[in-house]
Amino acid sequence: MTEKNENIKNKLALLPDTPGVYQYFDKTGKIIYVGKAKNLKRRVSSYFNKVHDSAKTNMLVKNIYDLQYIVVKTEEDALHLENSLIKEYKPRYNVLLKDDKTYPWICLRSEHFPRVFLTRKVYRDGSKYYGPYANVHLAKTVLELIRELYPIRTCNYALTPENIAKKRFRVCLQYHIKNCKGCCEGKISEEEYDGYIEQVRQILNGDIHQLSRHLLEEMQKLSAELRFEEAQAIKEKYDLIEKYKAKSVIVNPALHEIDVFSYDEDEGVAFVNYMHVRGGSIVQSITIEYKKKLDESAPEILSLGIAELRSRFGSKAKEALVPFLPESSFDNLEFVVPQRGDKKKLLAVSEQNVKQYKIDRLKQNEKLNPEQRVMRVLSRIQQDFRLPELPWHMECFDNSNIQGTNPVASCVVFKKGKPSKKDYRHFDIKTVVGPDDFASMREIIYRRYRRLLDEGEELPQLVIVDGGKGQLSAALESLEALGLRGKVPIVGIAKRLEEIYFPGDSLPLYIDKNSESLRVIQHMRDEAHRFGITFHRNKRSKGQVKSALDSIVGIGPKTRDALLTHFRSVKRIKEASESDLASVIGEAKARIIKEYLK
Repeated sequence: MTEKNENIKNKLALLPDTPGVYQYFDKTGKIIYVGKAKNLKRRVSSYFNKVHDSAKTNMLVKNIYDLQYIVVKTEEDALHLENSLIKEYKPRYNVLLKDDKTYPWICLRSEHFPRVFLTRKVYRDGSKYYGPYANVHLAKTVLELIRELYPIRTCNYALTPENIAKKRFRVCLQYHIKNCKGCCEGKISEEEYDGYIEQVRQILNGDIHQLSRHLLEEMQKLSAELRFEEAQAIKEKYDLIEKYKAKSVIVNPALHEIDVFSYDEDEGVAFVNYMHVRGGSIVQSITIEYKKKLDESAPEILSLGIAELRSRFGSKAKEALVPFLPESSFDNLEFVVPQRGDKKKLLAVSEQNVKQYKIDRLKQNEKLNPEQRVMRVLSRIQQDFRLPELPWHMECFDNSNIQGTNPVASCVVFKKGKPSKKDYRHFDIKTVVGPDDFASMREIIYRRYRRLLDEGEELPQLVIVDGGKGQLSAALESLEALGLRGKVPIVGIAKRLEEIYFPGDSLPLYIDKNSESLRVIQHMRDEAHRFGITFHRNKRSKGQVKSALDSIVGIGPKTRDALLTHFRSVKRIKEASESDLASVIGEAKARIIKEYLK
C-alpha cells in the first residue's frame, strides 16, 4: 500500500459519527474539495470504498492525498461552515457560487431628526438597517414613497438641540418646496418629526396594510369633522400607499414572514431563487447561480442556496416554501412543499423568476458569444434526431405540382443552423409522369447526391424529406442505390402533427412543440415549401406565356422575347394598341398578333 493510501486509511478509521465538515487536499497541500456531512465517518468513507458513476468524482478521489475534518454540533452548522470555507478557498471540485456582490440597504440613522437613505455599507453605530435589497430599483422606489409621504430631511447637519438653539443652520430649498419642515431652524419639534419616523418604520418593516388602514381611518375621521383640507392631505398619502401596494406583488396579507425558494438547472449550472414575503407582499427577490463541479444533487445545492441567502439577507422566517425538501435541515425553520392554494401560487412566482433568470442569462451569454447558441441548438438537434455527429450541414427536400402539371422540387440547405441561400437548388422532375410524389422524391434524392458524390462535395449530416413514411421510403431507396444508406442520416416530417419518421421505425417521434430543434426543422420545411412554390409559379407563368405567343404562325422566339421584354406580360401585350406593337416588332407582325389575340 502506498504512503498516500496508508495515511488516508488511518484517518478514515478515526473519523467520528457526528456532523461536521471535511476538507480534501492534493499533493501540494491545496484544498481541492470541501464537504459537509450528517455523519462524517459514513460520508467520507463512501468516497474511498467504491468506484463512482461520475468520472469527475473518480478524478477527485484520485487526487486526494490528505484529509482533515471539523466537528460541529448540528447539520445546519456544518452547512454554514462549508459555505464559508468554499467562499474562502474556492476549491477546484466544489460547486461555485457565482453571485457574491454587495446589495443596498436602507438606513434609518440613529441621530436627532433621523435621516433615511440608501447605503451599501453597514456600520454598528446604533442605526437601523433594512434589507438588503436585491433589486436596487425596489429600494429606490421605497425611498421615493417615503419622501413623497413624509417631510424627512436630506441634509447631513448635526441637528442637536444645542446647534439648533445657537441658530447655526438655515433652511434650504427643500423647506421652500415643502419637502422638509425646517427642523434645522427648529420649525418642527422632535416629537412631531418622530411621529413621521414611526410611520416610516412601518413601511420599512412591511406593515403597509396596517399603515394604509390607519390613514383611511384618519381621513374618514377628519372628513366627519368637516376638516376637509386636512382630510385631503391624508387622502393623498393614502393614495400613494395604495399605488405602491398595487406595484408590489401582493399574495395574501395572512402570509407573514415566509421565505420562498425555487430551483432550476442547466448544463453545469444550477440556479436558486429566493423571495421574502412580509405582510403578503414580496419585498425581496434574487436569483443566484452555482457552477457545478461534480454531480451535485438538486437537494444538496438547494441547501447551499438556502444557507447562503438566509445568511446574506438576515432572514428570521420560521417557514420556507420549497419545490422539494433540501438535503439539510435548519434550526427553527420548517420546510413546506405546497400542493395548492396561495402558497402554491407563491412558489409558482418564484419558479417563474428562476426560469426567467436562466433564460435571460442564456440570452446574454449568446449575445456575447453567438457561436454558443449555434452549438447548443445543433447539440439539441443531434440529441433529438439520434445523430452520430453535430449537423453542421442539413438539407431539406419538397415536391411541388398542381394535378401533376409542371412538377418541380426544391432543396434548401442550412449551415450552422441558418439558411445558406447560395446553396439552394431547384429541380425539374424529368422521369415522372403524373402526380407521383414518391417517385419524384426518389428522383431528386438520387440526382442530388449522385452529383455531390461525382463532384467530391461534402455530404450533409442530416437530410429531411417533407412527408411521411412513403416519401421517406422513396428517399431511402435512392440512398441505397448510391451506397449511402446508413452513412447519411435521413428523417421525414409529416405536416399535420409534426411527426418525425425515422428509417425502420413504424411509429413516429413527437418532439416537444417548444423545442428549438423542432423549430429549426420546421423552418427548413417551410423554407423548402416556399422556395419550391415560387419556382413552380414561375414555371407555370412561363408555360402560359409560351402557349399564348408560340402558337401564333409567323411569330418566332425573337419576336416573342422582344415583346415580353418591352411589355412584361401577355396581358399588357393584349391591351397594347397595334401602333404600340408596331413600334417594337413592325406593322406586319403587329397586325398578326392583334388579329390572333382578339
